[in-house]
Amino acid sequence: MKEILWLGRGGQGAFTAAKLFGAAYTANDDSHYALAFPSFGPERRGAPVRAFTKLDEKPVLDRSQTEQADFVVVLDDTLYTPALHDLLKPDGRIIVNSKTPIPDTFTFDGEAVAAEFRLPTVNTVMLGIVSALSDYITEEQAVSAVEGYMPLKIQARNTGAVKLAREAVQK
Repeated sequence: MKEILWLGRGGQGAFTAAKLFGAAYTANDDSHYALAFPSFGPERRGAPVRAFTKLDEKPVLDRSQTEQADFVVVLDDTLYTPALHDLLKPDGRIIVNSKTPIPDTFTFDGEAVAAEFRLPTVNTVMLGIVSALSDYITEEQAVSAVEGYMPLKIQARNTGAVKLAREAVQK
């Protein structure tokens, strides 16, 4: 099973990113299964949020929190701590939305891409980053998930962010 842990703050769309990644993974493939779910305390904007995406080639029935992730994706760099490395599988990676490089992580200025597309959050930017750094989903699958789940009026900006983020990573 492949597992992705998304860390953000309430209102940043960590759970939306988790759902979109799962939807992209299962798109057009009956042998792929996904489960996405959030974990948070008191529901308020700005509070820390964890979301999980579990991917497998058999139905995903385990709804427990991820303890060993393939990827830990941090939407808000204030949530990064070196202890996150303990949550990784041996070949796992941490991806942080940050302007400042952080040792032993993949950092990317998602805010710059989000600003270019007038997006209030970096969730679809980070979706693009994870899709580029993994072989779990293609760009077409990520774009299709955004188009299938987001309102029409914001689809183009979010698909543009996914594509630009992937392109930046693949250079």
